[in-house]
Amino acid sequence: MAFVTSEDGTNIAFERSGSGPPVILVDGAMCHRASGPMRGFAAVLSSHFTVYAYDRRGRGESGDTQPYSVSRELDDLRALVAAAGGSAFGFGISSGAALLLMAAGRGFERIALYEPPYVADRDPSYAPQLASLLAAGRDGDAIALFMTSIGMPAAQVAGMRTQPFWPMFEAVAPTLAYDNAIMGDHSVPRSLAAEVSVPTLVAAGGASPANLRAAAKEAASSVPGAVHRELPGETHDVSPSALAPLLVEFFGA
Repeated sequence: MAFVTSEDGTNIAFERSGSGPPVILVDGAMCHRASGPMRGFAAVLSSHFTVYAYDRRGRGESGDTQPYSVSRELDDLRALVAAAGGSAFGFGISSGAALLLMAAGRGFERIALYEPPYVADRDPSYAPQLASLLAAGRDGDAIALFMTSIGMPAAQVAGMRTQPFWPMFEAVAPTLAYDNAIMGDHSVPRSLAAEVSVPTLVAAGGASPANLRAAAKEAASSVPGAVHRELPGETHDVSPSALAPLLVEFFGA
């Protein structure tokens, strides 16, 4: 593990593996190196690339300088690109894909996005409820709100709250507000997407909910020249072994 220092002085933890052109992996909501898919992706991609897996600010071993702003998360990515030699490929999942889309002009030569959750029919009460719960220190309830908002049954969430891993979820609860800030109104940011000038891949799982598959298609159609792909049988929890060949092909390794 190593650290880069972002522009505001925040230490951002990362680990590097493999050899070849650099690829930076950007996690989605609640995930970081110790909890999420990116170590699995690093394992399958490291035979082709130098892979940088990092903890987004407020997660894992990275710092969390306040006040939060999306621009500070973009600065974190700029610092990682600098550590990778000044240019890199980028791969982001879910809200991490939305963050990566914003960072496309900051040293990324190509970007691959998996199911950015531009789902405009999100319950409008979610954001104020989340803010209220976090302000009251009710981190567990904030996590439960997020999970039910993305379709997880309330009974399943209640069962998860009794498990030993639940405190790890609560530790990153404040970052749900960060992801919400990145997503804005949850619609595809067409003006931003239209300005992306690097080759872009937008992928989705063929077995994912229809709204996520539609969002991926819309995002791809909004980025000039973007490639859209669907992976048969895959869901939002995509298998690294299923997606990696597409990433290797797209990044040209």
